[in-house]
Amino acid sequence: MTDKEKAITAVELMEKEYPDAVCSLVYKEPLQLLIATRLAAQCTDKRVNIVTPALFEKFKTARDFADAKVSEVEEYIHSCGLYKTKARDIVAMCKMLCDEYDEIVPDTVEELVKLPGVGRKTANLVVGDIFGKPAVVVDTHCIRITSRLGFHNIKDAVKIEKILKELLPPEKSNDFCHRLVLHGRAVCDARNPKCDLCCMKNICNFYADKTNN
Repeated sequence: MTDKEKAITAVELMEKEYPDAVCSLVYKEPLQLLIATRLAAQCTDKRVNIVTPALFEKFKTARDFADAKVSEVEEYIHSCGLYKTKARDIVAMCKMLCDEYDEIVPDTVEELVKLPGVGRKTANLVVGDIFGKPAVVVDTHCIRITSRLGFHNIKDAVKIEKILKELLPPEKSNDFCHRLVLHGRAVCDARNPKCDLCCMKNICNFYADKTNN
């Protein structure tokens, strides 16, 4: 089986295992997803979803955030960790959205990564979920699981994104990455993977090595 064939098989298996492929962050419009994703760095989505309702009630638009004091934003996101850096990035990001993008969230990875605090993971998530374009969101679950499957043996997220873009069907790549998050939390744990329960064990290098040793 080639890597391309394995990738297609993985997509099909995961579609059956996790029919509902949705982002676990709660949002109502593009700016909210952009900010929620920034808050999710080194923080659980569950915690972010607790914090964002009050945050988005206080600051409703990019202009609201741009005009805010960083200390004001800090008060709302304190429990998310790294709150000083995140607050600074959010205010700077929104100032740039107001100054250069007419308060409209860009629809390409290339434009999104120009915003303060926005990396390729965040940009791909927004492009895929908001604008429905092919996207590969390389987070820790994606890195771990695709490595165990045998698609790569590296940690470089940009290189992994490129590898997966060549392997995954473009129209299914974004949902596949959402399913990897669900699978990583439920089955393919970093320390104690439940391999016997895994829907992809028959195509997984990690499982094959584990059972042959």
